[in-house]
Amino acid sequence: MNHKVSNFALAVFATLFLPVISFAQEATQQLGLDQRIDAAFKPYADGFEGLVFYPAPLPEPFNLPIILYLLISGATFFTVVFGFINIRKFPLALRVVRGTYDEIEMSGPDPAAEIHTTAEGDVIGTIKDESQHGEVSHFQALATAVSGTVGLGNIAGVAIAIGIGGPGATFWMIIAGLLGMSSKFVECTLGVKYRDIGPDGVVHGGPMYYLSRGLAELKLGPLGKVLAVIFAVFCVGGAFGGGNAFQANQATSQLTTMFDLGQSGAARTVIGVIMAILVAIVIIGGIKRIAKVTEKLVPLMAVIYIIASIIIILFHFTEVPTAIGMIISGAFTPEAGVGGVAGVIIQGFRRAAFSNEAGAGSAAIAHSAVKTKYPASEGLVALLEPFIDTVVICTMTAVVIVLFNMQGDFFQYGGIVDASGARNVMIDGQVVNGVDLTARAYNDVLPGFNIVLTVAIVLFAFSTMISWSYYGLQSWKYLFGRSVAADLSFKVLFCIFVVIGAAASLGSVLAFSDAMILAMVFPNMIGLFFLFPRVREELARYLKAIGG
Repeated sequence: MNHKVSNFALAVFATLFLPVISFAQEATQQLGLDQRIDAAFKPYADGFEGLVFYPAPLPEPFNLPIILYLLISGATFFTVVFGFINIRKFPLALRVVRGTYDEIEMSGPDPAAEIHTTAEGDVIGTIKDESQHGEVSHFQALATAVSGTVGLGNIAGVAIAIGIGGPGATFWMIIAGLLGMSSKFVECTLGVKYRDIGPDGVVHGGPMYYLSRGLAELKLGPLGKVLAVIFAVFCVGGAFGGGNAFQANQATSQLTTMFDLGQSGAARTVIGVIMAILVAIVIIGGIKRIAKVTEKLVPLMAVIYIIASIIIILFHFTEVPTAIGMIISGAFTPEAGVGGVAGVIIQGFRRAAFSNEAGAGSAAIAHSAVKTKYPASEGLVALLEPFIDTVVICTMTAVVIVLFNMQGDFFQYGGIVDASGARNVMIDGQVVNGVDLTARAYNDVLPGFNIVLTVAIVLFAFSTMISWSYYGLQSWKYLFGRSVAADLSFKVLFCIFVVIGAAASLGSVLAFSDAMILAMVFPNMIGLFFLFPRVREELARYLKAIGG
């Protein structure tokens, strides 16, 4: 990697993280160090969050964050430009993920070998092992990417969205998930097209590469390099925080609650150390071992959760038509006091966009490791991801909650506005969080399901952590090189952050890093708008090869 990019990356990292590091060094002998760091970092976190979630200059309730408009407009644009590929090619995507065209996909020319160079400047075709064109199967790549998005948001976030937005939010959540399928198709096709394959067959890919190389092809090289570095920095920060420490924190909280351990710092630290060891065992083996774990873990989690949801839906079978009617009517004539139809749309789109990460570019990193010579094949597989995450799993949660509150006697849709102006869902006079609301809904038919829910949350958190370790590592290597030292240093830091996330109270730091995941949308979407014609070319090439 050239020194200018490396220096720029270091400068960005220093600007973002030096305040935390320097304060920590000054306060190492103080009690409550995590709270002190959190308090000192809060102004930086608030400022960054304010930028990421800067509202559009529109009247309420349309003054939602510009980033949400960017995600929705981009997804809609790609859906129209590619002729509703999310619907038309859905059956083909299923055939591809089952391996129907594997033999064809491995027999064609690899376009990457013809036109691209590595970050170090070597021509790919002169250094890579031509017998290798990826590291994982279509299904493994899909499982890894899904494990990075399916998590607490599917359980807790959806519950809050329905509690505040009403049943109608479910309808708009489904629409947003369907549109997001097109964004995933575009970014993951580009991820494979512009990836590096090293001499040992190890794949390096993601938005960092299609931003730098793709825009260079369009004579926008300097812009591409800047966007690539910004994306990589945000991705590393998001991997340490939202994709790691936050997940560890939530999983630990659930375990301490289930086993009635209170908020014991020692207990949380022990749980963190155990999780870190388990994470280390997986991530040291790289994407192949990560894929082997996620291809087993993700289907298991999804099946358990979906079966439980189906049981509850069947239990309320006679009420299902009424619930569906509430979801459809509530989408256009809402009863909840959240700003009318616009408020309900916002709740549904916000949850879907923030849950499946379509447009953020993170999934393109995992999908770029697939074994294929046709980038569009993996783009088609990737469009299944928002369908699984949002259209299936998020919708299951939403329907169960609507059935739970059919008579409106458990909680009031729209929530209660507190002194700060925030809306909260109330049950029996108490504010309930998303996990508790979901647990109550499932426990109503399946007593004791809160234990299964706790296990699901822990597994969701673990799968998210191992997937984001790969996303962060790829970005780390883009910034600091592909040496053994860079690889090891990231993995050690990542495992340390598992323990920190489990044991510390770093709300502002975690909010800051979680916002970095969404901030990835800005550089990534710019690249997608410039490069989507390349995706059209790749799709035509693949369809011609398979006779589709």
